[in-house]
Amino acid sequence: MKSAKRHPRCILATCCVPWNERFDFEADIFRRSVRHQIASGIRDLYIFGTAGEGYAVTECQFDEVTRVFLDEAKQGGANAMIGLISQSLPTIIERIERAREMGARRFQLSLPNWGALNDAEVEVFFRETCRRFPQCDFLHYNLMRAGRILTGAEYGRLAEQHPNLVATKNSTADVARLASLMHEAPQLQHFITEMGFAKAALMGECGFLISFTSTNFNRARDYFRAGCEQDAESLNAIAADFECLIAVLRESVGSVAHMDGAFDKMFCRVHSPEFPLRLLPPYLSASEAQFDRYLATLRQIHAHWLP
Repeated sequence: MKSAKRHPRCILATCCVPWNERFDFEADIFRRSVRHQIASGIRDLYIFGTAGEGYAVTECQFDEVTRVFLDEAKQGGANAMIGLISQSLPTIIERIERAREMGARRFQLSLPNWGALNDAEVEVFFRETCRRFPQCDFLHYNLMRAGRILTGAEYGRLAEQHPNLVATKNSTADVARLASLMHEAPQLQHFITEMGFAKAALMGECGFLISFTSTNFNRARDYFRAGCEQDAESLNAIAADFECLIAVLRESVGSVAHMDGAFDKMFCRVHSPEFPLRLLPPYLSASEAQFDRYLATLRQIHAHWLP
């Protein structure tokens, strides 16, 4: 049956950005990391979400990483999405314009969060992005860091106004919120993280926003496939490991690192020992010792979640 969704159902994954000791972009390491994900069957990729430090990069860094990312995605036949996080709507517009000149056509929006947008301001934000660039497709990243969470009903109204609003990203396992997304904005493809994906998949078609299960792409694909087939038994069997996997991560890192990128770079490091853990300052990354503890614990009790 042909899907009525505006965006294909797939696994959506971030590409973290490696920085050297001087906080310069390590393009070669980045290219190898992108190629590895594509070779592992993950072909819908994005940069500059929260895990990709989209909130922290300069304009020069934005352009440099975007150019390299689009080149690797094109060579690998992957679908590339560019994240846009800024307090400034004009900056977001300028980034879209520059990325379009480089060949980008898919973008990920986050609401400015210096002050939570009211309803009228949300309308302005989507008008000045989606409507301004009708030839581009937009996904909205729905997260509390923005100061407000959009509901399914709000997405339904925005989707009617903007045909190129095609998808959302949501990190929730709340059944009521998932039901709102799935039933009140059914034309959008809702990408859901691990803990909520199984619940949403049993309600209908949704995408999988991969996070901590990226340590083993094969098992992550099994989980996604079970969701597509609405195989509740397989979904539950795979998800039985999730609480322990999260606990291992938290216990290894402790209270030092708190940014998404600190954790996602650990997942990258599982695949590539050369991938640096550091985040752009002032944010703290996991230490080498914390990563080693995380990896050792995974090997001891959850080796099947390693590559």
